[in-house]
Amino acid sequence: MNTAHAVTAGAETAARSDDATDQFLTFVLAGEHYGVDILRVQEIRGWSQVTHIPNTPDYIHGVLNLRGTIVPIVDLRTRFGIERVANSRTTVIVVLKVMQADQHRTIGLVVDAVSDVCNVGNNERKPAPDFGASAQTEFISGMAAIDDKMVILLDVDRLFHSDELAVVDAAAGSRRSG
Repeated sequence: MNTAHAVTAGAETAARSDDATDQFLTFVLAGEHYGVDILRVQEIRGWSQVTHIPNTPDYIHGVLNLRGTIVPIVDLRTRFGIERVANSRTTVIVVLKVMQADQHRTIGLVVDAVSDVCNVGNNERKPAPDFGASAQTEFISGMAAIDDKMVILLDVDRLFHSDELAVVDAAAGSRRSG
């Protein structure tokens, strides 16, 4: 009897997890739609000038002082190998909280435009396509069809390597050795 109850409870838990939904902030980049977990979004800011830091990866636009915190600003077009374009009135910086090397970080992503907040059920999420070793897709957590568009869901914790961001930290002087 306890075994039957345990099996039933396990099936109910599985059914609930299939029906569970997560919310994603969706944005546009070169005509493609992307999504990030809404719980990782700290704020959305209009485009503003940043301070360029020499000797950083080409996709690091620079840094921004956000209420006393030095925030690296990343151009996702360049990070994804997409041609840079001039900023427009819809260009924004999505400020995210990410986990890097067991510590929380704040990073800003430059995107073409913010779209919407969408609910994506676990049963609607599809695995990221496997392109083999020819493409770096470890930062894609999945895909989802939302309305009439395909949305690429990003794992913001895997979008950058901690050693890449350490270069920005060192150049900006935001870390003190001691």
